[in-house]
Amino acid sequence: MKVKIYKPAKSTMQSGQGKMQDWVLECERPSALVAEPLMGWTSSGDTLNQVKLIFETREQALAYAKAKGWEYTVSSPRQRIVRPRNYADNFKYIPPDAS
Repeated sequence: MKVKIYKPAKSTMQSGQGKMQDWVLECERPSALVAEPLMGWTSSGDTLNQVKLIFETREQALAYAKAKGWEYTVSSPRQRIVRPRNYADNFKYIPPDAS
């Protein structure tokens, strides 16, 4: 079984950094999603893709995957770049180019 280990990104509804320290182990889909012809719902042939295991550290997730004998891929988290800004900069006058 193939699994992926990653640190989830912040939701667009979050403003803070809470609940972003954990690592997630998630099974990869062996088959594609299929739309049901009658109702149009999306279905899959495997229910393991619904399971997400949460670990405090990357090493715990790796140890769990190795203990189960699973193939895994690890995605490194992207560093958040914070650009300091002032509210007054929104109203700063920038003269047009003298062309």
